[in-house]
Amino acid sequence: MAGSHLEGRGEGDWTRLLAIDREQVWHPYGAIPAPAAPLPVVSASGVRLTLADGRELIDGMSSWWCAVHGYRHPELDRALRAQLQSFAHVMFGGLTHEPALRLAEQLVSVTPAGLERVFLCDSGSVAVEVAIKMCLQAQRSRLGPGRERLLTVRGGYHGDTFGAMALCDPVDGMHRLYGGAVARHVFAERPPDGFAAPLQRSWARHVEELMAAHADEIAGVVMEPVVQGAGGMRFHSPDCVALMRRLCDEHGLLLILDEIATGFGRTGALFACEHAGVLPDVMCVGKALTGGYMSLAATLCTAEVAEAICAGEGGALMHGPTYMANALACSVAGASLGILAGGAWREQVASIERGLRAGLADAREMPGVVDVRVLGAIGVVQMDHALDVAAATAAAVEHGVWLRPFRDLIYTMPPYVIGQEDLARVSAAILAAARASRAPA
Repeated sequence: MAGSHLEGRGEGDWTRLLAIDREQVWHPYGAIPAPAAPLPVVSASGVRLTLADGRELIDGMSSWWCAVHGYRHPELDRALRAQLQSFAHVMFGGLTHEPALRLAEQLVSVTPAGLERVFLCDSGSVAVEVAIKMCLQAQRSRLGPGRERLLTVRGGYHGDTFGAMALCDPVDGMHRLYGGAVARHVFAERPPDGFAAPLQRSWARHVEELMAAHADEIAGVVMEPVVQGAGGMRFHSPDCVALMRRLCDEHGLLLILDEIATGFGRTGALFACEHAGVLPDVMCVGKALTGGYMSLAATLCTAEVAEAICAGEGGALMHGPTYMANALACSVAGASLGILAGGAWREQVASIERGLRAGLADAREMPGVVDVRVLGAIGVVQMDHALDVAAATAAAVEHGVWLRPFRDLIYTMPPYVIGQEDLARVSAAILAAARASRAPA
């Protein structure tokens, strides 16, 4: 064991701690005990995680897509320490504070023009819940009761809370077990694959007909623009997003875009809706907002949406998380947006895209691979079978890389600050994981 990394903990201590983990702790989307023991992390810096046994792993996941600036970034560390000198948190009901106000101003300045009102949430799922409420309340105020459903697309993922789950794919999504307990929305077929593909007329006609058939009962449309994340890591044409905007305008519906995974540069544009030249009525952001330091999200809307809500029944948006606008989170988010404002992310993401296209090219000829796709700082290898996730993960770790494969997908969303040598190792680890994966017996 590398004692310098253990902060006084010996092998016996980690044996005891991992026993607690195995017997008492539930990990995301997992069972107790977990099929495979998690790897204990004792420190992180730059793009590397240091494990309790001294091994270092390049983080190919940006800690589920949020640590875009890497770990222990000096500007983000400094923002947290400075805020701690004043206070860590105060309630936002009836009180306000400078970090929240400055962050709101920054968000309005960097998001598409027209998104002028900001609700600061404490997670991405909550941001989606708030967006749903905004849409339903605004339309109730504008059009009266009756429009209590939303239209979305198959293949989507929007979070794990009940309102968000209701918008996830009801057949192939991870939340189908709760299908009888969630709201019943209207689902269009998944957008056709291909970021550069032209708009498929048959799909457009399907959406047009579905929206026309349900126009008197739906309040708006929800979708992930350009990239469907945890629902399958699929890319679709910006024209699909533009179509939704046009149809919403025709039917008097609101367009909600979930940019939690795609926002802050991941697709090569600061926000994925920019690829389509579309302004949503409501937009959700999160994940990379704080650079991976703390949980924080935001739901932004147009002035028109906010005015309709506040002029309607109740006179207010009916939501108020205890940790809304946490001062520490707002401070580090402001620093993270400041780093992005410097513009280096554009070349960083473009460089990652070039590196992944080159590094994953050989995967196209590998047995069992059905697709390889790259967009911005996202690289995906899709297999023709459900993965042996433990074997695929272990193969990546053997190459010194942390990946989190799922279903039939081995993918990476690395930190923007990753160098080309480390990126090449990530690509090699993905290929190794693909070779090691096999359909479970």
